[in-house]
Amino acid sequence: MMMQPTKRNGKRRVKKTNVKRCYCEGHCPDGQQNGTCEIRSGGVCFTSVEAVYDDIQDKDVPFYTFGCLPDDERGLMQCKGHLVPHEQSKSIQCCNEKDECNKFLRPTYPERPTPETPGFGSADSLPFTVLLTTVTFCLTLVLLVVAIVYVKNRRKEMQRKFGLYGKGYATEKYPKMEVHGPLTNLIEQSSGSGSGLPILVQRTISKQIQMIHSVGKGRYGEVWLAKWRGTKVAVKVFFTTEEQSWFRETEIYQTVLMRHENILGFIAADIKGTGSWTQMLLITDYHEFGSLHDYLQDHCLDPTSLLLMSQSIASGLSHLHTEIFGTKGKPAIAHRDIKSKNILVKRNGECCIADFGLAVKYLSDTKEIDVPPNVRSGTRRYMAPELLDKSMNVHNFDAHKMADMYAFALVLWEMGMRCVTGDKLKIAEEYAVPYYDCAPSDPSFEDMQLVVCVKKIRPQIPLRWESEEVLQALAKVMQECWHPNPDVRLTALRVKKTLSKLDTDTTIKIV
Repeated sequence: MMMQPTKRNGKRRVKKTNVKRCYCEGHCPDGQQNGTCEIRSGGVCFTSVEAVYDDIQDKDVPFYTFGCLPDDERGLMQCKGHLVPHEQSKSIQCCNEKDECNKFLRPTYPERPTPETPGFGSADSLPFTVLLTTVTFCLTLVLLVVAIVYVKNRRKEMQRKFGLYGKGYATEKYPKMEVHGPLTNLIEQSSGSGSGLPILVQRTISKQIQMIHSVGKGRYGEVWLAKWRGTKVAVKVFFTTEEQSWFRETEIYQTVLMRHENILGFIAADIKGTGSWTQMLLITDYHEFGSLHDYLQDHCLDPTSLLLMSQSIASGLSHLHTEIFGTKGKPAIAHRDIKSKNILVKRNGECCIADFGLAVKYLSDTKEIDVPPNVRSGTRRYMAPELLDKSMNVHNFDAHKMADMYAFALVLWEMGMRCVTGDKLKIAEEYAVPYYDCAPSDPSFEDMQLVVCVKKIRPQIPLRWESEEVLQALAKVMQECWHPNPDVRLTALRVKKTLSKLDTDTTIKIV
């Protein structure tokens, strides 16, 4: 409050005037920045607040204004209401009890009304709904067309790569081909080519296949029992995600001189389907006893049967690993997934090797192997130590062959455990997979690495094997083949020759 001097009866008096200072910000006189302004009797200090939308915070934030409200301007503002007239709602608070009393006033601003959203069925929302539906339909249609074109082109690419001609190709480029006679005769007649039946014959056979029922499902597809002109065949239908496995297996089977009595007999490969659906088929010989894994669970072996099976697997693996030179030669091939589930039992007591989806070929003329980028491919339980500890040189073809020999040793152990010994009381262990007693049922890569590489565990060989010559010989072969050093393992050819020297009864028994 300011005091003004006056004179009365010759004396100086101080006259009181009712003047106060208000804090001002955003409403200061003469355009000055934050400071103070004065009010006289009847005026008040005020603080106003309004909601201002902040783009960064994406919400309304309060914006305060401070200043003086002279008495002659109070008609434009109500201290407990809002500015009049004003489109934006503002909350006002006033005071005049002391200087700058408004500096700490913080009125709350009224919430901005939320506009009503039109309902789904209202007139305002109908155009948007129609537009959204139309755009969605058109986008779905475009994606469907793109998918159909992609699948068609992909199938044509596969057909070109493997010579599997599309629909109508044979009638356009070649005269109509009739396939006569039983399947065995066709295979015998075409064996001179060394790589299976002619492509057009394969396609004809695949069209005439009659599916009967599913006999098993694996990592890459489902196997069906089927018939072609009364002959039982096996049809492996690959999952659509296993395109590369179908590529590789078809390519391996069509290798020159691949046919062998201990390699699963290849008949045909084909791609069926429409523009939006593709089915990749592999047709092979059918063996009713199924895989060695399944067979050993229900059957025991005698030493003669065990030796015959072991010799046949070694013979098939030796043929696979061996390069045959000549015009109609055969490259060396490593299987890379040897296990009892990938070996089939034939009616004559022998075995044959199947499933070449991970196999690699060695091209001696260029000294190259087509190794997939994933060096861990295969079944973890049967992986060699050098695969588990990542010390294997994947560009060395002999390393892949030695990894096969390690896995082969585990298969020999599986068969040996089911071989009976004893003259009167026939003894054999229950079927078990390798490392059943020290690894989980579905072991991880780390689980097998700990068992095989760190602890250096190998399957136990029962003492009862010492009483049987065949089991004694197999035990020695196994131990040399699962040696931690790949360089000292036996080759498939050496194992084949070793087993062929054993003198046993040649009578075949399937117990």
